[in-house]
Amino acid sequence: MHLAYPAVLAALLFCIGLYGVLARRNAILVLMSVELMLNAVNLNLVAFDVWLRDTLHSGQALTLFTIAIAAAEIGIGLAIVLAVYRNRGTSDIDRLRDTAETDDAEKLPDSAGTDDADGTESTPGRADEKTGKTKKAEATT
Repeated sequence: MHLAYPAVLAALLFCIGLYGVLARRNAILVLMSVELMLNAVNLNLVAFDVWLRDTLHSGQALTLFTIAIAAAEIGIGLAIVLAVYRNRGTSDIDRLRDTAETDDAEKLPDSAGTDDADGTESTPGRADEKTGKTKKAEATT
């Protein structure tokens, strides 16, 4: 058996998986694309194990290890996607980026040491807690 055939097939599978990870917006399809990439790696491991005629069959052992890791990854990933879908109502990756909290988005421009509208002295570089909480509440709805 020529090594080129499984290597080309593995390269095609990996490229399809990479395209799926980069182009898809659905989280479940991204997980499926990652599985395609892992299967391409498994195919290469087994092909090189056969081609090198390894007596320990280390390529096949690594393939079994990769399959076990992939099963755990898909189980945890699917559980996370389902939990997010229940909370958000969508599995669109672009809409899930709104869940990230950044400190820069919560800060309001205010002058250092001056009184706020509610009569309290503001701290330089910190946003008012009440305003920050309302911004969080607005961002999550």
